[in-house]
Amino acid sequence: MMKRKIATDKAPAAIGPYSQGILVGNTLYASGQIPIDPATGEIKGEDIIGQAEQVMKNVGAILAEAGCSYEDVVKTTCFLADMGDFSAFNGVYEKYFTQKPARSCVAVKQLPKNVLCEVEVIAYHE
Repeated sequence: MMKRKIATDKAPAAIGPYSQGILVGNTLYASGQIPIDPATGEIKGEDIIGQAEQVMKNVGAILAEAGCSYEDVVKTTCFLADMGDFSAFNGVYEKYFTQKPARSCVAVKQLPKNVLCEVEVIAYHE
């Protein structure tokens, strides 16, 4: 089965020893995205809503580069710095993942660059 590294300048560059995503056959495994504006390299959004919107844009850019869309996502893993943001985060999330993929959502002690959320996805596209 063919494996291809996914890289786009429409999402933040990897800030460590990893790829934005790996496409294996028809399945995309995307690395977690945080709310970095790829144009500036800066964190975008002061609150969970603003940060979640940027995260979703970054996820969308990686999906597009792999020939996928939000509708192709079969599993997400969501990380929140504060579970008190769960409801507001869901408000943004449900605008993008209308197909309701399988999901895990956990609160973590700290995220890279002290952001409020991170999302990783697995997508399948025929």
